[in-house]
Amino acid sequence: MRTPPRVLTVAGSDSGGGAGIQADLKTMLALGAHGMSVLTAVTAQNSLGVQGAWELPADAVRAQFRSVVDDIGVQAVKTGMLSSAELVTTVAELLAGLSVPVVVDPVGISKHGDALLAASALDAVRGTLLPTATVATPNLDEVAQLTGVRVRTPADMRRAADAILSFGPRWALIKGGHLPGGTAEADGGPAPAVDAVDLLTDGSEEHWLRAPRHDNRHTHGTGCTLASALAARLAAGDTVPQAAAAAKEYVTGAIAAGFRLGAGIGPVDHGWRLRG
Repeated sequence: MRTPPRVLTVAGSDSGGGAGIQADLKTMLALGAHGMSVLTAVTAQNSLGVQGAWELPADAVRAQFRSVVDDIGVQAVKTGMLSSAELVTTVAELLAGLSVPVVVDPVGISKHGDALLAASALDAVRGTLLPTATVATPNLDEVAQLTGVRVRTPADMRRAADAILSFGPRWALIKGGHLPGGTAEADGGPAPAVDAVDLLTDGSEEHWLRAPRHDNRHTHGTGCTLASALAARLAAGDTVPQAAAAAKEYVTGAIAAGFRLGAGIGPVDHGWRLRG
């Protein structure tokens, strides 16, 4: 019997099921991986926002991690909400002992604008967590939070990537989904873009990932979903560019199929392929 790729998510819980641990595990299952979890925080969260958040003790995070890694083993890890400097440092120390791909989603702000990372933890993210990353996947708000670089056009994404790479990850995937249209690089030159454009780079080679921008406001969980899809494909043996392209294709389909739940912003549809 074939054992599926094993992927570990280290992140917070979203009680509404659209993001966080819940989104990660759904994504991993959809892409053929066995998902496992280390819970870092519990949130009271729905389509309207985050009503409360409670961080788990570092010892509980450490125990969960060791329990899974020492027995079952992992082939890739994805990190999400870590909330405090203590948790960031704890997780970075644990990751430093692994030799598998690590996808760091430096979650700072929720889709609804709620802070999910203490300002005092930013230095720990820069100095201890990002250096462990095979790929870091910040959105534009997180780029600004971590580096001060404000991205207003796709052309600014190179500066953002350089700033993130300076903290030590091997690759940076700068997510441009929050940009309105503009120009993007295609085949070495500018091209008109109404698409959602992301930039993947290791500082030498570049990959511009483009997909249609869907007119759908129900996009809760996109960042978690993309990072988890990337980790699942890396665990399956893809190169970073292959994994990023596959993750982009999967999350684009999930956004297109996103649906309304509650009175606010609904989730992407992690099972869209099953219903296609």
